[in-house]
Amino acid sequence: QSRKMGADERRAKVLNVNVGVLGHVDSGKTSLARALSTMGSTASFDKNPQSKERGITLDLGFSAFMSEVPAQLRASGYEQLQFTLVDCPGHASLIRTVIGGAQIIDMMMLVIDLTKGIQTQTAECLVIGELTADEMIVVLNKADLLPQATRAEKLDKMQKGIRKALSQTKFKDAPMMVVAARPFVEGTDAADLSAPPPAPPEGLEKLVAEMQARVRLPDRTAEEGPLHFAIDHCFPIKGQGTVVTGTVLSGSVSVNQTVEFPELKVDRKVKSMQMFKTPVQSAVQGDRIGMCVTQLSAEQMERGIACTPGSMKTWTCALVAVRPIRFFKGVSETYAKFHLTVGHSTTMAKATFFGLPSPSGSEGEGVAAEAGGGGGRGAYQAAAAAAAGGG
Repeated sequence: QSRKMGADERRAKVLNVNVGVLGHVDSGKTSLARALSTMGSTASFDKNPQSKERGITLDLGFSAFMSEVPAQLRASGYEQLQFTLVDCPGHASLIRTVIGGAQIIDMMMLVIDLTKGIQTQTAECLVIGELTADEMIVVLNKADLLPQATRAEKLDKMQKGIRKALSQTKFKDAPMMVVAARPFVEGTDAADLSAPPPAPPEGLEKLVAEMQARVRLPDRTAEEGPLHFAIDHCFPIKGQGTVVTGTVLSGSVSVNQTVEFPELKVDRKVKSMQMFKTPVQSAVQGDRIGMCVTQLSAEQMERGIACTPGSMKTWTCALVAVRPIRFFKGVSETYAKFHLTVGHSTTMAKATFFGLPSPSGSEGEGVAAEAGGGGGRGAYQAAAAAAAGGG
């Protein structure tokens, strides 16, 4: 018991910062995560058989590495800094998976293939980053594939183009780090990412130094409230129970605590917990853990939520503030149906848009969304109530 408490005390002095690794498909995100990481989870580096077969990331991957606490955080009381890398898919059809991963990140790395520049999903990831992260580092990968004779010229041209694309975003001053996460060597199979790298990666020391310089103390103000645990993977362990892995979004959780799985309408007791294969007794907001529970079928849940019993409420109508994404050229019309994604859950919703006068006299935006595409009356009532109250 004393050994367990000692391990927990050491963990309490480790600050975990979740870093989203986003970018277009085949930009080298997984290679970068692998090159940086010293710890891998059960879902890391494309362990999914379909990922290996197709050669692309199909699901969220999680890995981590430890670092010294930078100067700006030394007064916080933490003794070590852990960067947890959230490797997000880059394929267009997996954008909902990316949105689910983006909800847990504290900072972001946007990976760009230097031989191709900004691509379609690069722009989509940039939009998601603007909504979910305040700090971003642009990682210009595959520098080794640029011809040595013209490398400096092409690199300067690429950086100017990217800087222009970022100029209208909140990341206009984001640093750009040039790396070669997995340098290509003639005669090796570049597609086999499970094999040891044929040559040492380039530029990672400067990238890690930039990550340390830009990291800020994350907002961890919700540790005292009810537990909200975002589950991203679920699998059985014979003789032990079912393991759900994910990130504590708010509150805290301890071994022997009872948690609710609201989608399944069941309560279960936490049997044990691990943080990157290290047993722990408790976890707080921002931590990534694997939680073992008994009498829960892994087949019933792939992604979802665990929470303090009775704390998670469901809804069929919501009033939210919205704004158009500048990259979207279509029209969003009232009564239209949309995919509504919250965390890892996606459902169909019918939207009613309306504008409210702002103090300056210009029109603001609002929307009442009915989950499940229910009748419009509830949406109109929400809109009328907001207009009358000036909400």
